[in-house]
Amino acid sequence: MSLKIATWNINSVRIRIPLLKRLVDEKNPDIICLQETKVEDSSFPLEALKALGYPHIYFSGQKSYNGVAILSKKTLSNVAMMEIAGSQDKRHIAATLPDGTELHNFYIPAGGDIPDTALNPAYDFKLRFVEHMTAWAKPAKKTGKKMIIVGDFNIAPLPHDVWSHKQLLNVVSHTPAEVERLDALKSSLSWCDVGRHFVHEDQKLYSWWSYRNRDWKKSNRGRRLDHIWVTPSLAPALKSFAIHSDARDWKIDTSGPSDHVPVMIDIGL
Repeated sequence: MSLKIATWNINSVRIRIPLLKRLVDEKNPDIICLQETKVEDSSFPLEALKALGYPHIYFSGQKSYNGVAILSKKTLSNVAMMEIAGSQDKRHIAATLPDGTELHNFYIPAGGDIPDTALNPAYDFKLRFVEHMTAWAKPAKKTGKKMIIVGDFNIAPLPHDVWSHKQLLNVVSHTPAEVERLDALKSSLSWCDVGRHFVHEDQKLYSWWSYRNRDWKKSNRGRRLDHIWVTPSLAPALKSFAIHSDARDWKIDTSGPSDHVPVMIDIGL
C-alpha cells in the first residue's frame, strides 16, 4: 500500500476550506494532517471536509487557538490525544494506519518573541513541550514501533533551514536551546528527518514565509518549520517528498493563504 501523507498548518480551517480543496484537486493526498485549525469541536466543518473525499476525520480543537485534525480516505484506529507539558492546549492527535504504523500529528508552540525562559513563559513552555515529546518517544525504542510524526514543529533546526543562520540565532524558532531539544527528540528514536533524507543539508529548504514580507518569493526569507519524521525501519519505504511552496500564493475568493505551505510524502506501507 502506498500512502501520500500531507501536513499543513492551515491557520484557521473554516476560512481556508477552498485552499484545502485545491490541495486535494492538485496533489490528492490520502491523509492530511492539519494544525492550527482554530475551531472548537462543536463547530468543526466536518461535512464540508468529508465532501472533499475524506470520510474519516478525527479532530481535537479549541476556539480561536491551536487545534489539530487528521483527514483520511481510509479508516484509522486507536485515535488518541495527549496532554503535553501539563497543558490542556489541543496540540496533538494520533491514529493508527491500516498496517499498524502510528501517525502522530503535533503542533509545537511558537514560543513568543523573547528567547529567555525567565522573561517569557511561552518560550519556557515550548522547550518543556519538546522535552515532553522526547520522554514520550524514548520507550518506543524498546518496542520497535513503526511511527510517523508530522506537524508544525515551529523549529528550524539546521543552518539552511532558515534564510540567515547568523541573523536568526537569537530569534525564536532557531535558537540554540530549541535546536538542542529538537536534536534530543530526533535522537530519541533515531528518527529520519524526511525532508533532509531527500534534500541535502547544504541546500535551502523552507515551509513558512512571514506575512510581513510583502513579496515573500522575492525576499525568500523563509524557515523550515513543518516536518515529517519516520522511525528508521520506515526510511526504506519512502518514495518521495515535496514542499508545495506554490500554496503560499493560493488565494480563492476571500480566503488568503496560510503563512505555512503543505509538506507531503509518499510512503509504501
